[in-house]
Amino acid sequence: MIDVSGYKVWPREVEERLYEHPAVREAAVVGIPDPRSGEAVKAYVVLKEAYQGKVAADEITSFCKENMASYKAPKLVEFKGELPKTVAGKILRRELKAQQAI
Repeated sequence: MIDVSGYKVWPREVEERLYEHPAVREAAVVGIPDPRSGEAVKAYVVLKEAYQGKVAADEITSFCKENMASYKAPKLVEFKGELPKTVAGKILRRELKAQQAI
């Protein structure tokens, strides 16, 4: 759970919305420190091959803002080639969060 200015944001809810975007192949959402709101929502996105280099972070953010409450929409979007996963294929959010701390 991510706490944005006292509002609760469930990462899975944001990820489900991201998967509705036609360019998104995989997505993971984590909370990152934010001096103003306590935490902010950050999305890690892997784009489908056909959309590589054609979709900007602003487009993903505005898509989310149109389809959910603005405090739930990702403040930051980072594109990755692939997301870290377990042997079973589950995305490792804590590893993404640890990378953010570096």
